Amino acid sequence: MPEHVDGEADNTGQPPGDPFARRRAIMRWILAAFFTAAGAAHLMAPKALLSITPSWVPFAPQVIFMTGLCEIAGSIALVTGYFRHAAGIALALYALCVWPANFKHAIDAVSVPHITNSWLYHGPRLAFQPVIIWWALYCSGVIDWPWRRHGDR
Repeated sequence: MPEHVDGEADNTGQPPGDPFARRRAIMRWILAAFFTAAGAAHLMAPKALLSITPSWVPFAPQVIFMTGLCEIAGSIALVTGYFRHAAGIALALYALCVWPANFKHAIDAVSVPHITNSWLYHGPRLAFQPVIIWWALYCSGVIDWPWRRHGDR
């Protein structure tokens, strides 16, 4: 568990007295549920995800399988105290790395079962990816932005 400037982390993984600990915990569980569902989709429906994987990704079926396992492992780590910080960074990087697949899905108008092929879906989905990256970093305690100013610790 990472040590914080003002003392040891508590059982939420946040500094003692963190007024946002409850918010972070709720956000962690929501994000973990999202990544667990996405990981299960990677394992159960890899062909649908293969269709949106950019052609430059080597060993795409194996990458899809491994990313599914990583999403599930990241979800578990995110809700544990010891690995939370690392999981937040890893899931944020993961969300950044899969963004090209989201662009391919939208730009090439790839049809995927159970997902509408409309810019009413793709536009918000593409715009939300940076929020997912921030969310992973914030709820894991890697960053405090925008609620704390630098030096408020």
